[in-house]
Amino acid sequence: MMWMIIFLALPLLGVGYAAWHVWQVLPWATAWKCCVLAAGLLAFACIFLNFSGTLERLPLNVASRFYDFGNSFLIILLYLVIIFLLLDIGRLFHLIPKAWLIHNGTTSLVITLLMLAVFIYGNLHYHNKIRQPLQLSTAKQITKPLRMVMISDLHLGYHNRRAEFHKWIDMMNSEQPDLILIAGDIIDISVRPLIDENMAEEFRRLKAPVYACLGNHEYYSGEPRAQQFYRDAGIHLLRDTSVVVGDVCIIGRDDRTNPSRKSIAELARTADHSKYTIVLDHQPYHLDRTEKAGIDFQFSGHTHDGQVWPISWITHRIYECAFGSYQRGQTQYYVSSGIGIWGGKFRIGTRSEYVVATLSRE
Repeated sequence: MMWMIIFLALPLLGVGYAAWHVWQVLPWATAWKCCVLAAGLLAFACIFLNFSGTLERLPLNVASRFYDFGNSFLIILLYLVIIFLLLDIGRLFHLIPKAWLIHNGTTSLVITLLMLAVFIYGNLHYHNKIRQPLQLSTAKQITKPLRMVMISDLHLGYHNRRAEFHKWIDMMNSEQPDLILIAGDIIDISVRPLIDENMAEEFRRLKAPVYACLGNHEYYSGEPRAQQFYRDAGIHLLRDTSVVVGDVCIIGRDDRTNPSRKSIAELARTADHSKYTIVLDHQPYHLDRTEKAGIDFQFSGHTHDGQVWPISWITHRIYECAFGSYQRGQTQYYVSSGIGIWGGKFRIGTRSEYVVATLSRE
């Protein structure tokens, strides 16, 4: 309950703080200032609209606009608050004159241009998908080097639509993988856009077997409908189960949103450890337990590496490993920042990526 209050209170405080500063700094007449603040409040209202279920009843293109408008505003608000905080600190220490913040056209123009530059860059950087190579080795018997494409956090839905997903499928197919592994959050907040655009058909274009685990957003979108979509898309869902595929044993953990999911120790006891063992676990918590279970490799996502700076600072304090390669004893990990994204399509200080892993004999 306390976290929910904080989650709601912080954006409200941010809107009030930013709105007051915008009103102070703009050199325009009152009517024009009111128009600017009204647009901001409308965008803020769209955030709550997006989580109310209203989008399900709107035409898909209209719902997508509302989603983009509201969720992008959250990140824009964050950067406005940061800019005004820095200006206030500068004013407190007499580094910035008060006149810079009161009815000042130059300050208004500089802030506007700075925000445009940051968010144009962030959007372009989001669409630039980084190919991350990863070398894995094992002393266990494998007949030939295994090539795997690993992705997480697709967040397909109102903002990541089929036309964009089509490009991701082409990227994965171009790698000619033996396996494709997905560490959860295929779906964003609703299955409806995936059904309306028949995204299952895109998944069926993949030229390698696909294995995946559930993420927290599959639960937000309605876990039974999510499972049905997985079946329609030809995705092998591993939900607290393991399967041997050639020279590897893949264990898929249910998301920790499910308090009744099995422990990694329980799952490891049923796995074939004569094979190279891979765990798909959406949220990278308690990495020590995977090591104690004798797992060779774990692939996770969820963190988005914070998505935008300075949120990335927070994720790196929360998780033992919030992004990239990591080693614990004999167990290797990779936590992906995700190929897709939640909310506004901006990557600032982070990246969108897909991992191309090659498993070979030591």
